[in-house]
Amino acid sequence: MEAQVIRRDEAVRQGRRLEYFTVGWNLIEAAVALGAGLFAGSIALIGFGIDSLIETSSGGILLWRLKEGEEGEERERMALKFVGISLLALAVYVAIDAAKGLILQELPERSLVGIILAAVSLVVMPLLAWAKRRVAAKLNSQALVADSHQTDICAYLSAILLVGLGLNALFGWWWADPIAALVMVPIIVKEGLEALRGGSCLEECKKSEER
Repeated sequence: MEAQVIRRDEAVRQGRRLEYFTVGWNLIEAAVALGAGLFAGSIALIGFGIDSLIETSSGGILLWRLKEGEEGEERERMALKFVGISLLALAVYVAIDAAKGLILQELPERSLVGIILAAVSLVVMPLLAWAKRRVAAKLNSQALVADSHQTDICAYLSAILLVGLGLNALFGWWWADPIAALVMVPIIVKEGLEALRGGSCLEECKKSEER
């Protein structure tokens, strides 16, 4: 019994380290993406940066949960709803701005920084999601499994961003950037809806973790 408690405590510490890394990475990712996106006029890069900033909140929520156990569940529900609403608002912003870019033929600059960021994120995010699922299995934590799926979504966004920026840089296909942004929209909407559902099914996750 004592050995099981020790193993669980170690798994919780691993989960915390992964969430600290998630929050730190997303903050850096957001800063670089927003800076490069504003400089290049890339709506896909700006949308990616704002999504990373919102994901920082999501990672912080789970880190809080790993620290506080079952306390503060009502505040966690509210925080998840805030994340969900923020993501849905981001989807609307990206859709409108990308459509405007296509209609007005707004040409974004090439962004080598954005390409490097997307490529690195495309490597880091799947590895991070895999590590989270390993710890989630040790803890039997549905919340951490859900968070690993959010990390998978970040990898999908990285791939879309890389394609859009790459086509613009290699072939001068200016429309690839707003098209990439529009492709991101349903993924961001799905992410937002999952966050809202996470707020409503928190009790179910709690029961699953207790079993």
